[in-house]
Amino acid sequence: MKLPELIYLEDYGGDFASYMQAVYSIFRNDFVTSKPFFQGKKLALKKYPIVDDKEYTFYHFTHSGKVESERTPDIRRMERISYPKFLIENSTSEVLKVWKNKRHGKNRILIYHEEEEYLVVLDDRKDYILPWTAFLITYPNQRRKYLKEYEAYIKSQNRSED
Repeated sequence: MKLPELIYLEDYGGDFASYMQAVYSIFRNDFVTSKPFFQGKKLALKKYPIVDDKEYTFYHFTHSGKVESERTPDIRRMERISYPKFLIENSTSEVLKVWKNKRHGKNRILIYHEEEEYLVVLDDRKDYILPWTAFLITYPNQRRKYLKEYEAYIKSQNRSED
């Protein structure tokens, strides 16, 4: 599976404002203008609160930080802005690990590209799905945690099929 090209700040002469606009344009095209699907189910978008005229989900794809009001731009996330839609639309690929879990009482769907160490998180709202966040897995303990969770999910699915 060939992933989309990365978008580099250097390609915009180091001009962060131009880069941010280019990254947002890709996000807008992928999730606002077009209406993507995950395995036949419509994706909606968490738009509010709007921050600097940009949908809230955009910030979860491109910024990091635990405190919402203090999230900061994450260049590595921004470089991969084309990944979320691509992985969502290709989620049946054998290269990807896809599983469900519960986080904070929410039904989540996780799509993990292990080689790239990139994770997309979706929020399953029954009638539609919200793209929630996407990020690189940067720590070995994080990687082990997600892989263990995936293995447990697969094991539970196989058990329920018996």
